[in-house]
Amino acid sequence: MPQPSRRPLGVAMIGYSFMGRAHSQAWRTVSSAFDVPAVARRVIVGRDETAVAEASGRLGWEEHATDWRAVLDRDDIDIIDICTPGSLHAEIAIAALEAGKHVLCEKPLANDTAEAEAMTEAATAAAARGQIAALGFTYRRVPALALARQLVESGRLGTIRQAKAAYLQDWLADPESPMSWRLRKETAGSGALGDIASHAIDQIQHLTGQRATAVRGRLATLVPQRPGPDGPEAVTVDDAAWATLELDGGAIASVEVSRMATGAKNRLTVELYGTDGALRFDLENPNELWFLDATLPIAEQGFSRVLVTEPEHPYLEAWWPQGHVLGWENAFSNQARDLLLAIDGTAEYSPGFADGLALQKVLDAIIASDAADGRTITL
Repeated sequence: MPQPSRRPLGVAMIGYSFMGRAHSQAWRTVSSAFDVPAVARRVIVGRDETAVAEASGRLGWEEHATDWRAVLDRDDIDIIDICTPGSLHAEIAIAALEAGKHVLCEKPLANDTAEAEAMTEAATAAAARGQIAALGFTYRRVPALALARQLVESGRLGTIRQAKAAYLQDWLADPESPMSWRLRKETAGSGALGDIASHAIDQIQHLTGQRATAVRGRLATLVPQRPGPDGPEAVTVDDAAWATLELDGGAIASVEVSRMATGAKNRLTVELYGTDGALRFDLENPNELWFLDATLPIAEQGFSRVLVTEPEHPYLEAWWPQGHVLGWENAFSNQARDLLLAIDGTAEYSPGFADGLALQKVLDAIIASDAADGRTITL
């Protein structure tokens, strides 16, 4: 088992593209922002020798490798950080846990429920040995959304009746945008559904504290083929998805996601409506949370803008003076902080693999509902 008190915790990160860059930033900054166990960025792993060598130098890793299996045998590696396409999550995570490592796995947990079940079984066994199997739903660590969770937990919204989450992007709006692994079912599992609806659904379930019990959904592939390396190639995943969720606390939630919403860059919006209040959030304005207190006299009610930059707000004690806003990347440092404290035994980490399995069942139910012309699927 890793011995974090004897030396810095060694991190091996598998993957070096978009998420690899974000996670590298987190491992680089977490110790300067928070009082956490020391970490060392030991090795970054990728299949392309030239590309991963360049990434290693640019992102500040001690060395690079092309075989993730060999990394698992190293005694100086304690944490395996998985930033690969979803098709590789299960194999790497299960092997890393069996090798005695802590694991941080990017969302969604897997490409289907069967893989997620196997990963959760491995995580349960690893937990008995003192290992952490962490799932990277990073937006839980955005201070404004963490504050939203606190408001709900403290009862400020009363009983939540309705929830709405939309995650809209436009990076695929151009039909000539080229093929990538995210557009192939064999590597991505699904399209906008797994990529960004997973975030939207996680926020609904996390913020409300309620789990989906029934799902109705529809999927759409709006551009059926795209330019590939050898000519036009069929897109085998969805470009957009819609779903209605029935939650076990009685609330109804709606979800809309698209990677073809012209003009929307990274717009995750969340709205909650309760008997005593309401709130809304937009990731394109990540330092703001809008809150309405419905217990006030009707003449005094209205949404109030909370600038979430005070030291009393979640995670803000480690960052900058009031009003000095944070960016998208800071949530990854906050996530690394929570993982390191969990490894140190001074805090709990959530979500874990079991949460990822529960969410994967929702995603698969949406796929099943679409295949059944929008029929309700009970979970």
